Amino acid sequence: MGKTPNMRCCPSARQELLHRAAVWAAAVAPPLRAGPRGLAAAVSPVGLELVTLTEDRAIFTWYTGVPGTDDGCGRMLPAATDGEIVFGTHPGRLTRRVGEEHRTAYHQVEITGLEPGRTYYYQALSYGRAALPTPLCLVAGNAAGTSPYGLGTAGGPYAFTTPQPPPGRYLFAVALCNDLHLGETTAGRIAGVPKLPGFPLLQGVSQPEGFAPYPELMGRALVAEAVRRGADYLLAAGDISAEAGQADLRKAKEILDTFGPHGERYFITRGNHDRPRARDGFRDAFSPGGGPTYFARDLGGLRVVGLDTYDKPGNGGDSGGLSPEQLSWFLRGLREHRDQPTVVFGHHPLSVPHSPFPATRGQHLGRRQARAILAAYDAAPGVFLHHAGHTHRNKRSISLRAPRVTLQEVSAVKEYPGGFCLLRVHTGGFALNYYKAGEAAAREWSERSRSQAAGLWPQFALGRSVRDRNSVTARDLSGVHRPAHRASAPQEGPFTGVAHEAPYAGARRASSVPPPQVSGPSVNGPVDLSGPSVNGPAGASRPSVYGPAGVDRAPGQRAEGGTPWE
Repeated sequence: MGKTPNMRCCPSARQELLHRAAVWAAAVAPPLRAGPRGLAAAVSPVGLELVTLTEDRAIFTWYTGVPGTDDGCGRMLPAATDGEIVFGTHPGRLTRRVGEEHRTAYHQVEITGLEPGRTYYYQALSYGRAALPTPLCLVAGNAAGTSPYGLGTAGGPYAFTTPQPPPGRYLFAVALCNDLHLGETTAGRIAGVPKLPGFPLLQGVSQPEGFAPYPELMGRALVAEAVRRGADYLLAAGDISAEAGQADLRKAKEILDTFGPHGERYFITRGNHDRPRARDGFRDAFSPGGGPTYFARDLGGLRVVGLDTYDKPGNGGDSGGLSPEQLSWFLRGLREHRDQPTVVFGHHPLSVPHSPFPATRGQHLGRRQARAILAAYDAAPGVFLHHAGHTHRNKRSISLRAPRVTLQEVSAVKEYPGGFCLLRVHTGGFALNYYKAGEAAAREWSERSRSQAAGLWPQFALGRSVRDRNSVTARDLSGVHRPAHRASAPQEGPFTGVAHEAPYAGARRASSVPPPQVSGPSVNGPVDLSGPSVNGPAGASRPSVYGPAGVDRAPGQRAEGGTPWE
């Protein structure tokens, strides 16, 4: 047996931050229960998140569990229940309903047909009980809406305002993803941290025996969701594998090839986990001709530049870096194509702003190169987006050194929240929208892996605000045109052909549905619970302690924190 792949290969970059995460976990996380306290009749809906918000749709996820139980991962045993969103344009009149077809513990409800620029109020209900949002107290964040409305109440209603669509005609869409980590077996393992009584999750989270390896499961779910959401192209920004194993990289290519041909429909760059060992497995899989591992492509007038941000010797734990040849090539290309609409993607971000932890060298590109790149962006008005991974978080930022460029970090495919960002290109601007992988097994693993770092992982990975994963920017992209394979496709956008879910004709009351069942691999078969929710259906909406919606964050809130994971 060889070395078990995990997240331990970058000690100098990560260990100080991981130890700090362990200290935080011990300080603020509640102690894990020694065992179940007995199955209760009620269910507890938790982890409510407004994941995706576009001009006409919103996607929500949450989890239902059995209070007083523990599945061994620090969360309640899963309880399969109904799930629905009740919503409206007034907090006291939530008269519209959209629900799921089947009972599940891993809820995902999508509302379509919303009006751009309109404020909506909503509650997420399971068996009549209102779901509580994922707490983001360490980063002063808001997982449930675009304003603080309802955050001081037990279950809402919460509020969100749909954006206006990007100006101009829709052209095409690009899925932005990273950190698949094929070959990894333990998510969130903190190397060097001793076992702490009551905190087994500091040692990471793994799939139960008999289940598909989670990197493969999430990779396949990524491709399926990207296709479902209308992506024409896919950019994968590094850490495709855990340890650059040849078999793992071949498996990654096999998975990504189901999206389309490499070099035509999807493009890929190297991360520090993909660095060469005895052999260069990444090059063997994705550049067998021996060419450079960085490139530029023209996609219908959109210039896409892929950077190898670990084009250097090292153990993977130090800062990212471009070779002198690559940096010279990149800066020369920016000068020669300064006005052409351009997207750049690579594994290491240029910087890691607004992190509650010290931003160590291993978290980003080397500072001297990052400053040179930002200066080049400022002199190249065509560059509008730089996509990076490595931090495993969703974070949108703007640098004062290049204020026209959106710097978008995207969370890992392999673990919670487990998805990708969809870039929608219009002639007058662009939108970025985050999607979780929607397949049932992917939703189950995403929920299981959120418990890493003693349950603190969502504080870093999800994004402090909805805007960190969903945004719209006006920009002249009139030089871009529709790709040839979409020449005869409908013009409306990537959601054409996706049916709008009709609101329920009537709500099901908690007393009129069967009791929930414990589900999932962590228990010995399903267990019937005795009776419906003790709380009954949700009552009248409660007033917010913050006042009406209208701002992205409350005054005085500090910016979101980063993550120590790579």
